[in-house]
Amino acid sequence: MEAEVIDYTVNGDTFCGYLAWDESISDKRPGVLLVHEWWGHNAFVREQAEKLANCGYLAFAVDMFGAGKNTDDPQEAQQFRDEALKNPVALEARFRTALSLLQQHAMADADRVAAQGYCFGGGVVLAMARVGVDLRGVVSYHGALARSTPAQNKPIKAEIQVYTGGADVMVPPDQVGQFVTEMQESEAKLTLVSYPGVLHGFTNPCATDRGEKFGLPLAYNREAAVDSWRGALAFYEKIFS
Repeated sequence: MEAEVIDYTVNGDTFCGYLAWDESISDKRPGVLLVHEWWGHNAFVREQAEKLANCGYLAFAVDMFGAGKNTDDPQEAQQFRDEALKNPVALEARFRTALSLLQQHAMADADRVAAQGYCFGGGVVLAMARVGVDLRGVVSYHGALARSTPAQNKPIKAEIQVYTGGADVMVPPDQVGQFVTEMQESEAKLTLVSYPGVLHGFTNPCATDRGEKFGLPLAYNREAAVDSWRGALAFYEKIFS
C-alpha cells in the first residue's frame, strides 16, 4: 500500500487530502472518495482510505473543512461543521474538486467512482447524490439523513447504502422514516441497515472515549462496524462489476 498527501485549493482556500492505493495493481481501478466526520480530516479517515486501498481501490480521503481544521473538541467540531454547511454551493464545489482530482489520476477508472462518509461526511455524500453528482454509489455511516432541500434529480442515479444506529439520538427514527420516504419518491435504489441498540459513531474506535469524556451519546460497536464494512465492500463489488 502506498499513500500520498495532496494539497489542493478550492476558491482560494487550501485543503489537504490523502490518496492511498495498492502499488501491486497495474491496471486502472475504481475510486472511492471518503468524507470525514465532524472532527475533520484526521487519522481515522486516512485509515479507512488505506483499508480500501488494500481491497484494490484508489481511495481519496478528502478535506471538507480546510487544511489543519481538525479537532477532538466537540464545540470546535460543531463550528467546523456549521461553517461548511452554511454554504451548500461551496460545499459542493469542494466535493466536486476532490472528485475531479481522483478521476484525473492516472490510476483511476474515471467512470467507476463512489463516495462514502462518516457522521458529517455521511450527510455530505447523501447530499451529493441528491444534487446529481456523477457517482455509481454512496455509502453513509451514521450520517445525518435529513435534507435541507429536496432532491434535485429524479430518479437519483447513485445507488445508496445507509448504515445507522437504532439508538442513535442524532438520527432518530422519524428522520430515518422521512429519509426512506424521500428516497422512494426520488426513485432511488436504497439499502438501509439499522443496528438495534447501537449509538452514533459506531465505526470509530475513538467514539466511546469521546462520548464518555464529553458526555455525548457516542460509542464504538465492533459488530456493527465490521458488518457495515463488509456490506460496503460487497456493495462496491456489485456496482463496479
